[in-house]
Amino acid sequence: MVSRTSLRAERFAGFRTVGSLEIMRIPQGTGVFAVLRPDGFEPRFLKKSTAGVFKKKDPSLPEAALVAEWVGDADVLYLGKAGPGSKGNRGLRRQIQEFLDFGKGKPPGHWDGRLVWQLAASESLVIAWKEVPAGEVNGTEARLHAAFLADHGKLPFANLVQARLRK
Repeated sequence: MVSRTSLRAERFAGFRTVGSLEIMRIPQGTGVFAVLRPDGFEPRFLKKSTAGVFKKKDPSLPEAALVAEWVGDADVLYLGKAGPGSKGNRGLRRQIQEFLDFGKGKPPGHWDGRLVWQLAASESLVIAWKEVPAGEVNGTEARLHAAFLADHGKLPFANLVQARLRK
């Protein structure tokens, strides 16, 4: 089971809304993070995403595609990772900052999680994170994706590709 409760049990930290998140309080180490909907949140989809354009492609999807991805009984909307990067200077703080900047229209380095930014009231969404050693980041993300898939029969709303453990 992957939910707000299970993430707290796994010692995820933060649980701050996008609108109240203080980026300097997020650790710089590697890890995984989650985007959750707050209690009582019902999806309203924007016609146009607030996210930045990636490789000249608009991140917006038609409402029917968004509805098809929505997981009605889940509070987890997206599960992502923050590795060390090729120069060792990445991590949770930088990854989450780039994710938030993407939602504000800045061009991203990738567009994972883009569906989050087509939700109205995205500032009320909740971000949580967990530091994980660099060598365990991919495995932890893959395990969370697999557990969510087992619970719900599909990935979280904004995860369009399942993370798999690289051999």
